[in-house]
Amino acid sequence: MDLKDQLKNLFPDHIESTAPTLEQKQTSIWTQEAPIICKYEKRKGKPITIIEGYLGADEDFKSIAKDLKKKLSVGGSFKNDTIIIQGDFRDKIMNFLKELGFNVKRVGG
Repeated sequence: MDLKDQLKNLFPDHIESTAPTLEQKQTSIWTQEAPIICKYEKRKGKPITIIEGYLGADEDFKSIAKDLKKKLSVGGSFKNDTIIIQGDFRDKIMNFLKELGFNVKRVGG
């Protein structure tokens, strides 16, 4: 008897939730023709990565921010139609956005 069977015995009413895959997220998020800007800055001596230029719904951009923070295991925020990620992760962020189907432009260095 493995762990899943034991958990089913303990919680028979529990329904397993499936997290959306990358393909499901691609279909649910509106992609645009104009490039998303990914730039690097230093604020108070600390490096940050800023993503801006998304023209779709704020909820979609917030979900992208949440996925980025979870994937990179870093802090960040969503303010004034921009995503601010702590650290210099431009390459990883650009690859992630390209997987989602976005056109990404690197600015600054």
